[in-house]
Amino acid sequence: MTGTRRHLVWDWNGTLLDDLDLVVRATNVAFASAGGPAVSADEHRTRFRRPIADYYAEMLGRAVDAEAFGALDRIFHDAYRAGLTSCALAADATSAIAAWPGSQSLLSMWFHDELVPTVHTYGLTAHFRRVDGLRAAVGGGPKAEWLEKHLAELGLDGADVVLIGDSLDDADAATSVGAAAVLYTGGLSDPAVLRASGHPTADTLTEAVTRARTLP
Repeated sequence: MTGTRRHLVWDWNGTLLDDLDLVVRATNVAFASAGGPAVSADEHRTRFRRPIADYYAEMLGRAVDAEAFGALDRIFHDAYRAGLTSCALAADATSAIAAWPGSQSLLSMWFHDELVPTVHTYGLTAHFRRVDGLRAAVGGGPKAEWLEKHLAELGLDGADVVLIGDSLDDADAATSVGAAAVLYTGGLSDPAVLRASGHPTADTLTEAVTRARTLP
């Protein structure tokens, strides 16, 4: 490898796992429960952000407090779980993982106790030094603090790390610990927004790894 980053952290939802359609369907179940509008995939990719409660508030046209968000989050995840078996990995996920010459790990904002067996089901566990998900009852917050904990458990400095993810939140998390980020345009975020961020972008995971290998 020609770059200086020796460890790669993968995002899961919308990156290695191709779950955009399921996320949109589950989001619409949550919105419908609150009398909200249906959202299209393109609209979701453009408007989605963290904290997710802010996105929900925008789409529902009213404030979403912690109690209301907790209820919507449970409805979303129930619908998500019900459809998870329909999701496949991104088309080039396994070849992209194989193309990285250093160590790798996975960090997701999906619940840890569900993430770990799911990653195993897809046959990927052996590729990762560590798999971490959200260790909290309700999700929706930024990734930064969890990336800091993830790297601490691995004994890694951010300067040695590149993160591949599909959102500005992934990029913000990487920046917060001194890591680099490559943003994948095939996931849950609007490609134009990612390209405007100033971070390297890639239209395939294989291209993302190629870019990550050359980062200083």
